[in-house]
Amino acid sequence: MAMLSTLAAILERGSFAAAAQQVGCTPSAVSLQVKQLEVWFGQPLFDRSARIVKPTSLALEAGVVAREMIARLDALRARPAMAVAGRVRLGAIASVQSDALPQALRRLRDLHPALDIEVSPIVDSDPLLGALKAAQIDLAVLVRPQGGGSSRLIWQNLARQPYVMLVPAVVTAGTPQELLRRFDLIRYDPALTGGRLAAQYVRQAFPQARSIMDLRSIDAIVAMVSAGLGVSIVPQPRRALLRAHGVQELRLARNAPTRQIAMVRRNADAGSRNLDAVARALAEVYA
Repeated sequence: MAMLSTLAAILERGSFAAAAQQVGCTPSAVSLQVKQLEVWFGQPLFDRSARIVKPTSLALEAGVVAREMIARLDALRARPAMAVAGRVRLGAIASVQSDALPQALRRLRDLHPALDIEVSPIVDSDPLLGALKAAQIDLAVLVRPQGGGSSRLIWQNLARQPYVMLVPAVVTAGTPQELLRRFDLIRYDPALTGGRLAAQYVRQAFPQARSIMDLRSIDAIVAMVSAGLGVSIVPQPRRALLRAHGVQELRLARNAPTRQIAMVRRNADAGSRNLDAVARALAEVYA
């Protein structure tokens, strides 16, 4: 379905680059899909000898069939009794994988047992966005870029998380500034999208902070703080995790950062019954 949509977009828009914008993929992903179609047909679909690629007669004929098939499949998908079934390649940042994702997957298993969810090993926002644009995954749950993200993709906000300071249970009082003079800083890895926001805030608000380690897992950071090894500034963790470790959460000043957790998919997948089911399950967990 995706390759047929890509072929139809190329013929409609006149170039691989314009088609990539329409379907929400990278130009390299469009080229790969065309090559896969050419292997399947056993002959080229485009003449690449000139500066501008030109469709062959086979491509034009296949485009007519592709548009007809897409229209017929869309009509089938619109039937209310159509089951949610098949495979969805899902990517999510690490904190979502240990927080909302397990509950959403359980909902999906109960409601749509024929839907197979394949979870990507990628756990940071920037690589996840790249994997989505390259058509390596179908849906991503990540930190939305501060600029809002590409308008060529479909975004759905899930939750806004404030950044907070985590302190050991034995601490009875103190401002964030005082605590960072008494304790070392356990940093949320600045190589991660969420970690960069924390690092920028710390540099501006607490230049005296002494960093002793960088960790990618918020669960691991909570465990380190619980052991009294330091304090940390992270996106607000789930309550159950803090209670389990006896870690306190301290609010920061009003200018502290927040991050927007969002789902994103390609424009070509708008209206996908399977992706809509996954999106509903995640939205219900965050509601």
